[in-house]
Order: sequence, then C-alpha cells, then structure tokens
Amino acid sequence: MTMQDRYRLWAEHPYFDEEIRHELQQINDPKEIEDRFYTDLEFGTGGLRGIIGAGTNRMNKYVIRKVTQGLAECISDHGPEGMKRGVVIAYDSRKYSSEFALEAALVLAKNGIKTYLFDALRPTPELSFAVRQLHALAGIVVTASHNPKTYNGYKVYWDDGGQVPPSKADQILARIEARENWLDIEPLDLENAMKSGILEIIGEKIDQIYLDYVQKLALHRDLDVQKGGGLRIVYTPLHGAGNLLVRRALAELGFSSVKVVPEQELPDPEFATVPYPNPEIPATFELARKYGLEMQADLLLATDPDADRLGVVIRDPQGKYQQLTGNQIGVLLTYYILSQKMDLGILPEKATIIKTVASTDLADEIARSFNVRVENVLTGFKFIAEKEKEMEEGGWGKFQFGFEESYGYLAGDFVRDKDGIIASVLLAEAALYYREVEGLNLLDLLKRIYEEFGYYLDDQESLTLAGIQGKEEMMKIMDSFRREEILKISEIPIINVDDYELRVGKNLKTGQTYPLTLPRSNVLRFSFDGGGFVMARPSGTEPKIKFYFSVKAKTLPEAENTLNKVKADVMNRIAKIRSV
Repeated sequence: MTMQDRYRLWAEHPYFDEEIRHELQQINDPKEIEDRFYTDLEFGTGGLRGIIGAGTNRMNKYVIRKVTQGLAECISDHGPEGMKRGVVIAYDSRKYSSEFALEAALVLAKNGIKTYLFDALRPTPELSFAVRQLHALAGIVVTASHNPKTYNGYKVYWDDGGQVPPSKADQILARIEARENWLDIEPLDLENAMKSGILEIIGEKIDQIYLDYVQKLALHRDLDVQKGGGLRIVYTPLHGAGNLLVRRALAELGFSSVKVVPEQELPDPEFATVPYPNPEIPATFELARKYGLEMQADLLLATDPDADRLGVVIRDPQGKYQQLTGNQIGVLLTYYILSQKMDLGILPEKATIIKTVASTDLADEIARSFNVRVENVLTGFKFIAEKEKEMEEGGWGKFQFGFEESYGYLAGDFVRDKDGIIASVLLAEAALYYREVEGLNLLDLLKRIYEEFGYYLDDQESLTLAGIQGKEEMMKIMDSFRREEILKISEIPIINVDDYELRVGKNLKTGQTYPLTLPRSNVLRFSFDGGGFVMARPSGTEPKIKFYFSVKAKTLPEAENTLNKVKADVMNRIAKIRSV
C-alpha cells in the first residue's frame, strides 16, 4: 500500500471515526501528509512515542489498537495460563492518555486476555511494581514522559516488571508489521468487559503495598520520624502522576513539612505553567522557587508527568537555590547509599551499582572507593533493569543503586524501572541526615566529593532532526564521526573509542581493539585520557541526535573552562559535517 493509499484509507473509510477523517481532510500540505504516512510510528526501545494526531506516524487510538493487537497475539502464544495472568495498564495526565489506556484494555479483553486497569493516573514505576505484585505477564503504560504536550506514548513491560526485553520486543514488532489490515481490530465493549470480569479496575490496594516497600528503603527511619518534619520541602508533580504517591511516601516517613505547588498540583494535559514538563529544565522550577523563598525551603523536588524522573534544587547557605544535574543527583545518592550502608554494616558482599555509559565516571570512582562493583550499560533505564535481573538470577552481585544522567534513579528490588517516588524519599532522607548529623547541606557534600575524587562536570546538547531528511542527516553525522580517526577533542587526548554499533572498542595509545559485550546500538563514546568522555547517540524514541559531554579537572573553574571548550569543538565539527 502506497503512502497516498494509506492517506485515502484513513481519510475516507468509515472504520476511522469522524474526528480522524475530518482532521486528515483539512490537510492541504503534501509534506504534512507525507510525514504522517511515510512510515509507521516506530516501535523502539520497548514502545512507541510520537506526536498526537491522525496517521500511521502519529499517536492515536488506531495505532494503539494495532500495537496492542500485536502484544495480544504474543501473549496468546503463552497459552491459557499466560492469558489468565494478563496485563496491567497505567497512564499519566497527557491528552488522550486515559482513552488510549482504555482502548488498549478493551483490545486485550477482545482477545480473551485478563486486564488490570488503574482507576486513575499512576506513576510508571508503580506500573512496574504492579506487574510483579499481580504476577501479570505484561504491562502497558501510556505516557510520553517529559516530552512536550503534543506527544504521547505507549511503553510495554514484561513479567519481571522491566521494559520488554529486545527479544520479546522483536516478537511484538514482527506481529505488528505482519498485519496489513487495520480494519478488523475492534475492542470489546466496556460493559461486557466489566461484567465478565476480564477487565478489573485496581487502585488503592496496590498503592499502599507499593508505599510499604518504599518505606523499607529508608536507611535512618528513626531520624526521619523524629526530625523529618523540620526539613522544609517544596514539591511539584508538574501536573502529573506523582502528586499523591510522592506526598504520601514522604509523609508516612515523617517528612510533614511539604508544600505542593498549587498551580501544578492537578493534572493538566496542556502543562500550562511550564514550557514543557521536564524537571531537567530550570523553568519547571520557577513556581517552586517562589514558594521555596517564601518558606525558606531546604529542598525543591519535581517529578515529570509519569513520575519516573526526579529533578532537585538545593538552597545554599546564602539562601540561593541551585539546581542539580542528573549526574549530580546520581552521585549524591550513590555516595549516600554506599557510605551509610557501610557505616551501618549492611553493605553486602558483591554489592553492585549499575549506570549507563552516558552517565558520569565519578560514580565509578566513588563505588571503587567502597570496593563496590560497577556495571555500565547502554543508555536507557531498561538496560539497568535487565542487568539487575541478570545479576539477581545469576547470583553474582547484589544491586544497591542504579541511575542514568537523564534524571532516572532506582534502589530496591521491587521495581524494575526508574522511580521518582523512591528517589524523592532517599534524597530527602540524605538531606536530613547530612544536616542533622554532619551539619552539611547536599551542596557541601557534593563539594566534598569533588575535592576527594576530582571535579567532574557534564552537559549535553540535542539536535532535533525530524522527518526523512532528519534521519538521513543523523546518519551522516554518525558516519562522519565513525570514519574519522579523532585523536583529540579541544586538545584533550582520547584514550579509547567505543563503537557500540560495531561492538568494537579501540585503545588509541596501543592501537589494540577489544570486543564490546553490550547489545548493538548506534552509539559512539570517546573517552578522555584521565577521565571524562564525549558520546554521540541518535534517540530511539524522538527525532533527535544527542551529544553527551563529561570532563574532569582539579578545580571547578578549570572544569567549567574545559567543558565549554570541549562542547564548542564538538559542535563546530557537527556544523562542518552538516554544511557539506
């Protein structure tokens, strides 16, 4: 079927509702039609993510139906037992999230698959937990995480609570691609699904079990109960799913002085108070800073719409607020968890942390100082969860903490994805402990870590390159970096070049190559001699190519200067490549 055939089918056939047909009939720009129909929305990194709208390359209920039918057929391969175990579905506050979640539930029901649907929006990590708690075969969460309001997405989880592994994702994708006919996928009607019991609504019971597990992660619970009320916190869910559970988790441990930003407390698919709901960007904290100044809050916390990411701002001794990077939060939590467990005598043998290759090498140095193993995995928290599962099943390590630089963190063994609720609790407890026991705030602690291990600074840049031409330009950039032998970046020697697409690394000092054991991925990592790196990676879920920068120096001014020079060098190289 040609692109024009697809367009006409969607614009004219009565299977597609009047809203969809009308939207398409109003489009006069051939390039807009091409962008909507030149491809199917890519099922990558365990799911879909795209702009909401009509078309095969957009997020809409018909794309949800097709993908869910592919998932349903894979579940049916597991026979009656797998179908009975079923699927758990959660969703966030985005446009059409609840409608897409219900559509998926009713397609599964039509296929005879037991489905558990949350009664209202819930965090992604709770979906991961619920899959494990209910012994379900799979899970779905409808979310586009921290993307702009025009986006939505659909992520698939498997029975361990982690995002669907590559082998299973390939099976789902094969079923999706094999289906030529869109028009025979029909959901079961809601009344029959509920009456038959094949669709079950879940909620509070799972919430409380999950929160009980979160509380068990506290390392100084007595201190939390006795002194937690004195730590002043401003929290914003950014109109998303974290509101109730973050507040409850903190309150149940004793952190009672929590002010929720009222303008951002309730769900709002327009995300009207922020440019887009990403706790990485300073603008998301603008209102939180205002309330923080009013109450002289010690911490400002923000979770993204599906509450799997956490952003943090700290008040310094002069009363000013400083936002932490994802790497800095990861470093602080790594240090806090490992140091406290060692002091308490509960750091186990074979203790291991897991981080991504895009995350700071400072965490590796900290872990080594506690004789703790570090596992580095590809970018994407699914790989952290997969490594945790592999380690647990193999018995060769004891998971303590995992993080990625894009504001994702996890402790404990009951969730298999990044968790903004867990991170909020641990971060609040760390702030309380260092204030009450050592007389430090977290910025003081971070400075102490830098002075011991070196000043690591990091940053990233993203280029948005949409459509067919964008994909071609991304490949051009990656091919150029791959072909050219880059020995230095801003006069800093490169020691290793790791090409995860070819699964080969090279030591530039010795000329020797070595195999890379991580899964194949279009990633290039240039490691500096002495610490730090530059990494290039096209996104698997967005029309972007991302560049990661990390440098190490003896002083903060030196690190800042080096980081600026490295970024300028790399971006100049990219500009030259794009101009050819």
